[in-house]
Amino acid sequence: QVQLVESGGGSVQPGGSLRLSCVASGNIFSVNAMGWYRQAPGKQRELVAKITSGGSTNYADSGKGRFTISRDNAKNTVYLQMSSLKPEDTAVYYCYLNGRRSYTPTPSDYWGRGTQVTVSS
Repeated sequence: QVQLVESGGGSVQPGGSLRLSCVASGNIFSVNAMGWYRQAPGKQRELVAKITSGGSTNYADSGKGRFTISRDNAKNTVYLQMSSLKPEDTAVYYCYLNGRRSYTPTPSDYWGRGTQVTVSS
């Protein structure tokens, strides 16, 4: 099994900052990419940011210039530094990993349970 555990969510005022962390553990053989998605009430889950094992990053337009994704490969940990937060950033943020478990030939997607981020005055 692969487990992803998020932390760092919470409530913040507009313009504030939060740092999300996600630690992956379990039977992980290799990781292709880790990242963050979010889902607001009544909306579909959407990409926030993704980072490959080689360090390439991909950001949704909504977070460019405000969010920074980083990764510690040795610890299978991914971070999302969010600044200048807006009320529209309010959502449940899910950690994501694409990788292979030991003894499996193909990679799969794995998800954390999510952490709530609320931006409100």
